Amino acid sequence: MLNEQKVAFLGAGSMAEAMISGMVSAKKLSPQHIIATNKSNEDRLTELREKYGITAISRDELVYEDVDVFILAMKPKDADAVLADLKDKINPNQLVMSVLAGISTEFMEFRLHDNQPIIRVMPNTSSMMQESATAISTGQHVGMDHVLTAKELLSCIGEVYVIEEEKMDIFTGIAGSGPAYFYYLMEHIEKAAAEEGMPPELARQIGAQTILGAAKMIMNRDETPSELRENVTSPNGTTAAGLDALAENGGGRAIMAAVKGASSRSKEISKQLGKVHA
Repeated sequence: MLNEQKVAFLGAGSMAEAMISGMVSAKKLSPQHIIATNKSNEDRLTELREKYGITAISRDELVYEDVDVFILAMKPKDADAVLADLKDKINPNQLVMSVLAGISTEFMEFRLHDNQPIIRVMPNTSSMMQESATAISTGQHVGMDHVLTAKELLSCIGEVYVIEEEKMDIFTGIAGSGPAYFYYLMEHIEKAAAEEGMPPELARQIGAQTILGAAKMIMNRDETPSELRENVTSPNGTTAAGLDALAENGGGRAIMAAVKGASSRSKEISKQLGKVHA
């Protein structure tokens, strides 16, 4: 059962906190079974302990053999040192999940035990609201029980998608960077509304609810996004005028360029990290 699992985060940054927040809110895992660790930042550990009621300790205090699932959430540049230390303290029966951008399962398998089960995880910051789109890809020593454990654990923070590891970069372009695209959209909706005399706070609520409702339509209807768009666009109407303005200003091309740009940068980072850790 999930509530009997002990999960240790090696790293206590913003992504780790987003996942911890979602897990605590979901109430499927005892807060005391969620362990946040870092190397030496006691103030950060105190903050997480007081905010979420979890176990927050220095890495030196962690009893590694008591942990069922390790979540690697430190900075990618620290991966080598942490993996070298981890190899001496864990066994092949313990699942390792990694949220380290650009660090492949193959890289981690080479530095841990020969048959270590490793799952690469890509959540986004919506984890904090239990609305993350999270992708997982599996290493070669991962069994179905490991996948089920990972999916049950990550379902606490949103929807989980099992994908091939080679698709992680485009997933990053869509979901990893995706929240920022919508925040950017909302910034400009607020600006347009302000120029027309609407208070920004009201425009923010209206715009966010509109995006939320449209997203639910996509999730719960059989029509494609293109079909849904056509269904709400009357000839010579207000929506058509807005869409025409978007097209004239490169709206569609800009969105595609954003997704491809983020994906391309993800690939570049992976290559750079590969050279550093070779």
